[in-house]
Amino acid sequence: MRYSKNSPTPGGSPRIREIPEDDRPREKLAARGPGSLSDAELLAIFFGSGLPGMSAIEVGRELLRRFGSLRAISRQEMKALTEVPGIGPAKATQLAAVFEFGRRLARETYLRRPIESPEDVYELLGPELQALNQECVRLILLDPRLNLIRVEPITLGTLDECMAHPRDIFRPAIAHSAHSFILVHNHPSGDPSPSQADIRLTRNLREACELFQIALRDHVIIGVPSGHNAPPYHSFRESGLL
Repeated sequence: MRYSKNSPTPGGSPRIREIPEDDRPREKLAARGPGSLSDAELLAIFFGSGLPGMSAIEVGRELLRRFGSLRAISRQEMKALTEVPGIGPAKATQLAAVFEFGRRLARETYLRRPIESPEDVYELLGPELQALNQECVRLILLDPRLNLIRVEPITLGTLDECMAHPRDIFRPAIAHSAHSFILVHNHPSGDPSPSQADIRLTRNLREACELFQIALRDHVIIGVPSGHNAPPYHSFRESGLL
């Protein structure tokens, strides 16, 4: 059954003030901390209000029901978000802003400590790249102590292909006097296994690095958690391909 943004859910749902006080999201957060809240309750605090017949918690639940997870919500375009009852342009814009806030917060952490492992790379860029529906390439530029100089966007490709040329990679590395760099790209399918094109590009870069005297520390492919205890990324260095 489809319903418009302005129509109530079948049978309606209790308003926040009709929920027992101990179970209201704001009161629950204050008493037990933010970790005690469900994803829908966190979204409800963020939204502040729902619409007639549909509480803010129900709006959050509908978002999660429709898209499946917070990560999937973060990948949606504004148009898809505004098709959810209770989500207008203002709330959709706020959602985009809060997801970007989280990505920038993760990046800010690495302005004060070195990037030494693929786990660090995943923490730095995983949330950003997992939110994209297209393959893209990012370059992590590092100083001699492996501290972050900057993250440089290189290319944006199609759903399953992203072409990057070595000259596009070395240009920013040289311009910012990087001592070394880490190449990072995503696989929107979620499977971080390298393709033959990924392997060829890595080999070409490794050879070019000898000429430019800039070290390629790793090539990391970002996927999504699979639930099989496998890491949601592939490191060329850890796998012996670099």
